[in-house]
Amino acid sequence: MLQRKARKGDKTMAIRRCFISLAVVFIFMIGIWPLGSVPKATAETLNFKIFNHVAKMEAVPIADTEGHSVSLSVREGVYTFDNGELAWHKLVLYADLIKGAASLETYTTITFPDGSTITTHTKGRTEATPAGVQTATNATGEIIHGTGRFQGIKGTVTMTSKLLPPEKGEPAGKTLGEGTLVYTLPSK
Repeated sequence: MLQRKARKGDKTMAIRRCFISLAVVFIFMIGIWPLGSVPKATAETLNFKIFNHVAKMEAVPIADTEGHSVSLSVREGVYTFDNGELAWHKLVLYADLIKGAASLETYTTITFPDGSTITTHTKGRTEATPAGVQTATNATGEIIHGTGRFQGIKGTVTMTSKLLPPEKGEPAGKTLGEGTLVYTLPSK
């Protein structure tokens, strides 16, 4: 009988030790969990308006279809953001045009007065009238690089723009547009 009570007491002690050990591990895990968790970055949104003009342009006709050409151009201009900031931008644009309508691809670097930059890569379309006059573009893409206060930036860009008819001597018209950057920055 004494042996039974001793074995029962040993089992009870083993169960108590197990529960105490589990409680210590649980308390420890609750205590260190916040230290190991990384706060999620909150997405920021910057709406903007743009104005730009062609600084350089080269167009090469393609002989397969009437009105088909491929062009590479550099556009420069200004971004105005809804938070009051202004920035300069340089956009490199590749377009495959047929009678003014085009598929396009761009790389844009936006440079802020403090020297910080955001670089985007977009793809989109240009609309044109039946006469081949370009009227509007829309594009979507990603933010691919940042420097300064935008180091490590990730996000997306969407934009639409109206193309003004070219003035005498201009290879292409000026652009007036608007869009949105949605981005996150790494936590510091």
